[in-house]
Amino acid sequence: MRAWIDGHLLDNPAAPAVSVRDHGLVVGDGVFETLKVIEDRPFGLALHLDRLERSANGLGLPAFDRTLVTKGVEAVLGAGPTAYGRLRITVTGGPAPFGSGRAEVAPTIMVGLEDATPLPAETKVVSVPWRRNEHGATSGLKTTSYAENVIALAEAHKHGASEAIFANTVGDLCEGTGSNVFYVLDGALKTPTLSSGPLAGITRALVLEWFGAEETDEPLAEVEEYATEVFLTSSLRDVQAVTEWGTRTLPHGPVTRAAQEAWRTNESSLLGL
Repeated sequence: MRAWIDGHLLDNPAAPAVSVRDHGLVVGDGVFETLKVIEDRPFGLALHLDRLERSANGLGLPAFDRTLVTKGVEAVLGAGPTAYGRLRITVTGGPAPFGSGRAEVAPTIMVGLEDATPLPAETKVVSVPWRRNEHGATSGLKTTSYAENVIALAEAHKHGASEAIFANTVGDLCEGTGSNVFYVLDGALKTPTLSSGPLAGITRALVLEWFGAEETDEPLAEVEEYATEVFLTSSLRDVQAVTEWGTRTLPHGPVTRAAQEAWRTNESSLLGL
């Protein structure tokens, strides 16, 4: 693992380095991006930085120096070789008094890189009873307030699944804890609209561009029962087939395989700084 904070590459990436008053730690007042690294090259860095800026603006954080963030990425990448890794960029509200109120300070900027293992081409998911609030103040923002996801993912793990699937407040399919969902229903590939509350995933957008799908909203219960194929998309999953949803078995079918092939064909175009 390698870590860089506010302009400095840490000698010991596991050593304490953030103030106990940092607002990201105290109340989860921060935004982040996770992206993969393949042979020392980050995937889709500019796209992730664009979304990081949108999330920071949506959360009301002060503007951060994008050039400085890029230098942090270069620093951790240059500290040693990475065959396959997980790169995380985090921006928080910086040190502030305990409580929800912010201080007028510069944001804390952190970049971390750790080795990772590519995920399998297939996985299992389960639906969870908690709802995403598509009308909430942080809906669609990639914030560090992830406790809801921690709870849901722990529930999924109890059932041998790698992902938990949420409905929104009206019962429509929304998203996973860290993924977007695509499914085949009535012969068409579909994915929830952004207005239904999911994160605007980078991989989601690229699948729409490179392969295509209809953006529409369907009740989660109907998708779970009647979809003939399902796959997840995220920065480390890429396009991952869902072959089990709860007690139901699904095929790793032709639409999913074609989407995976489209991903492999286009992926290299976005590798690099």
